[in-house]
Amino acid sequence: MVKFKENYNYKGWKNCIQIENGDLELIVTTDIGPRVIKFGFIDDINIFFVDENDAGKTGGDEWRLYGGTRLWHAPENIPRTYYPDNEPVKYDWNGSELVLEQKTEKTTGLQKKMIIKLSDKSPENVVVTYRIYNRNLWPVKFSVWALSVMEKNGRIIVPHEPFQKHSENLLPARPIVLWAYTDMSDPRWTWGSRYIQLRQDPKASTPQKIGVFNKVGWTAYYLKGNVFVKKFNCLKDMEYPDFQSNMEIYTDENIIEFETLGNLAEVEPGGFGEHKETWQLFKGEMDESEESIYKALSY
Repeated sequence: MVKFKENYNYKGWKNCIQIENGDLELIVTTDIGPRVIKFGFIDDINIFFVDENDAGKTGGDEWRLYGGTRLWHAPENIPRTYYPDNEPVKYDWNGSELVLEQKTEKTTGLQKKMIIKLSDKSPENVVVTYRIYNRNLWPVKFSVWALSVMEKNGRIIVPHEPFQKHSENLLPARPIVLWAYTDMSDPRWTWGSRYIQLRQDPKASTPQKIGVFNKVGWTAYYLKGNVFVKKFNCLKDMEYPDFQSNMEIYTDENIIEFETLGNLAEVEPGGFGEHKETWQLFKGEMDESEESIYKALSY
């Protein structure tokens, strides 16, 4: 049975909401947001990173990292994308879903909403629906962008397309997109035959990032025996940001980010863009070998 608790104090935010099913818990901020600030097994580690310098803060015009899972609109642009989510959000709990709604952004005319549903049983643990409404009097083109800031010292695992021999398929399988600061020789990367892996290293200060057109529809994060899998749709005939990236991963010395994107679309006044993720969290052990990863994930 899913339980709902209001006015839950977490890291100095006094009005958080806790949702738990006896096994897993989510903690969601309402003093800021919308944000899922914690996800994990009850009485276990938070797989999301929380910036201790930002913990408990509210208000002001400065954008803060905070941590957890947030909602943005792409393509990335300063200052449009970095509108601060420092104000309280409205929320509603209907017994099965938690709806979080931000005030309309003053500078963009966009309004963010996050709908969270925790299952009372595994394996489809959490469904998160992200919506961005256009409150302007004119159409706006954007992509709904979900970003999870993961705890340090873990690694993200991105699947390749199913392997085919040269004689079986002469055409390219998908793009892998590089940023100007991407260094493919950086030791945090492992470019395998079945998976791409990116490790977070607190001693490595140089940022790294790639984008992928991921038709397989999942990506995983591993930390201390916790396996977090995001599943998401890929609309093959649609336009996506950043040279057709529907998934991006980023790391620096502080964080590792696990991002999925909806398609780019022109949204009419009063309409909205939508993107969904399904989260799974389970216990498992894996080293960095592809055989170990495949055994733990079964795909």
